Amino acid sequence: MIEGLMQYEFLQNAFLTGIIIGIIAPLLGVFIVVRRLSLIADALSHVTLAGIAASLLLEKKFLGLSGLNPLYMGMVFSVGGSLFIEKLRGVYKHYQELAIPIILSGGIGLSVIFISMADGFNTDIFSYLFGSVSAVSRLDLWTILVISVFVILIVVLLYKELFLLSFDEEHAKASGMSVKSLHFIFIVMVALVIAASMRIVGILLVSSLMTIPVAASMRIAKGFKQTIFYSILFGEISVIGGLVISYYADLAPGGVIVVIAVCILILTIFSKKIMAARSA
Repeated sequence: MIEGLMQYEFLQNAFLTGIIIGIIAPLLGVFIVVRRLSLIADALSHVTLAGIAASLLLEKKFLGLSGLNPLYMGMVFSVGGSLFIEKLRGVYKHYQELAIPIILSGGIGLSVIFISMADGFNTDIFSYLFGSVSAVSRLDLWTILVISVFVILIVVLLYKELFLLSFDEEHAKASGMSVKSLHFIFIVMVALVIAASMRIVGILLVSSLMTIPVAASMRIAKGFKQTIFYSILFGEISVIGGLVISYYADLAPGGVIVVIAVCILILTIFSKKIMAARSA
């Protein structure tokens, strides 16, 4: 496989993209889980699928758009969906969780319509649903790299604000923070990361990479920063291990990545129980 990495550009693209996603997806996932918005990743992933399906439909109907990268349309839909979620959270102030299933349902509905208009599934849609090593282009890599730099910079610069917003929104408001602006920045970052991650993990499984490593790290971490560290570590193990196994076994990488992440979660749960039993 090392020879293949040196020789084939698509393998280089896949592994570099995977390493980047293994950092930024769990990084944002920590804030998502702490804010109890775990399902938001599912909702936005389905909206992203609608964007991908719309892009592939346009390519099929209008030959002049054949060079259009579906990733960009997916990002537009994902960011649009994230803004709509924030709007609905404002409309249903006492039932803010309603915003997520509404957007999720709308995303699925649009996806089905666009896919049926394009005469069903094809190889392109399948690779977006479950991830594909060979589908990652050099342009995708550069796009994901730009997004990751943007996300990491925002998290570093606004770490204290995001931390306070995640644990005590009322205190954040009382401190004079622009909570609405922070919500907006955060949810746009989540939307971009979800759209960027779909090439490797797949749209249907991308939320798993944002939540399962975090769930595993919460079992053993002793603080918030340690939770971030372990989440990224488990995310990287899952992504790299998944890419290696899927390469040799000729499997969709998304499924393998998620299974490895689940195995890590199970190990952390049992290790915690064993340690508790020993100390008792």
